[in-house]
Amino acid sequence: MAETSAPLVGVIMGSDSDYSVMADAVQMLREFDIAHEVEVVSAHRTPEKMVRYAREAAGRGIRVIIAGAGGAAHLPGMVASMTTLPVIGVPVPLAKLDGLDSLLSIVQMPGGIPVATVSIGGAKNAGILAARILGSSDASVAQRLADYAEALTAAVGEKNDALKVRVAAE
Repeated sequence: MAETSAPLVGVIMGSDSDYSVMADAVQMLREFDIAHEVEVVSAHRTPEKMVRYAREAAGRGIRVIIAGAGGAAHLPGMVASMTTLPVIGVPVPLAKLDGLDSLLSIVQMPGGIPVATVSIGGAKNAGILAARILGSSDASVAQRLADYAEALTAAVGEKNDALKVRVAAE
């Protein structure tokens, strides 16, 4: 499995409780056979670890960072400010504001510090986006993405056929 190889994607989050959302990114990376690592890196509770992670990731072979955060959601932006790697922010919904606070915090980055941002709780798309970034220079990942897209198309066709049968039977 790819996880035994040197990781290409870092999946980080502010708390282990965020993993219930971030697991979708991990699942997609596994599906595309992309080596990755998972870490709790809190912008507020472990700032030194966050700085070290951001500054050392590229040197360790990481090529994309997926950062999930809820509430004030500083993790994606702070990490992006300390690396040249692409950072994908995942707003993690919390009990308050349903993740809108996280989304606004992540998406409102100042000029010069970009963070690609997916939907609230959109870790699955973050994993796919990381694969697309890697696939732009790796033909095998690009092919796995093409196969995935074909499977999505086929699934929609099957659902369409099933819906037609159901509607005709009404």
